[in-house]
Amino acid sequence: MTIEVPYQPLPVDQSDVRYVHGPDSVVQPGVPAGETIEFAWDDSAIYPGTSRKFWVHVPAQCDPSEPASLMVFQDGWWYLNPEGEVRGAIVLDNLIHRGDIPATIGVFVDPGVFPDAENPKNRNTEYDAFDDRYVSFLLTEIIPQVTKRYSITEDPDRWGICGGSSGGNCAFTAAWLRPDRFRRVIAYLSSFTQMPDGNPYPDLIPRVPRKPLRVFMQAGHRDLRWNEPEWNWLAGNLRVAAALAEAGYDFRLVLGDGGHSPNHGGVLFPDALGWLWRSDDRPDSGVVRS
Repeated sequence: MTIEVPYQPLPVDQSDVRYVHGPDSVVQPGVPAGETIEFAWDDSAIYPGTSRKFWVHVPAQCDPSEPASLMVFQDGWWYLNPEGEVRGAIVLDNLIHRGDIPATIGVFVDPGVFPDAENPKNRNTEYDAFDDRYVSFLLTEIIPQVTKRYSITEDPDRWGICGGSSGGNCAFTAAWLRPDRFRRVIAYLSSFTQMPDGNPYPDLIPRVPRKPLRVFMQAGHRDLRWNEPEWNWLAGNLRVAAALAEAGYDFRLVLGDGGHSPNHGGVLFPDALGWLWRSDDRPDSGVVRS
């Protein structure tokens, strides 16, 4: 099937570009709003001394007798904020109501902070590491708080994880290390170049047996250090995408204009979810220019 894309002139200035949100990113008449519940988590064994909030969004269509799919978001409130760029709960409600994605519970997890420390943020320690601490934190500390209250499927093909910047490579790493639990990934403007020992994925992905992952990536032409020989965020994302292509993964890369801004990824979020949860089993790999 051929899909016609309306003509859109390319901006000459690629640095200061803003994409306009579509209808699935705003509250729609007749779409029932789900319930969002806030939790605090101050008793982490994996990140001792940290405190954080997380939110669970339960769409109105969730039936306790039918286990729901699961989508976990890093930088929780930022992805949940109804006035932000992603507006996660609004998008989930709209797409589930229309039947574009299955009934999916969203778990929006903030990074940890050390309340009394001079440098309280633990975000980069959690998100940029290449180890299983963070995914183990999700699986042993946060998600059990959800599953004891709500019915969540055990099927890893129905578990997704999403993040941007450091949260993007965190989402990818979580699924890479634990594909037995997470198999659907959204990674926006990922900070692969910030990983402490360097970006391992361009070399690693083609060398190991292909994992059962489906990956949606977004990158910006003017992301941080886009024309520099080192710490180039754009190049890091392109290298990971190239490795996924060479290894035959089911992935999609969308390139946009603008810098290290969440705007483009937020606008793409409804389409990313629809592509991620599509029901057919045919690979849909490639680069899309948007």
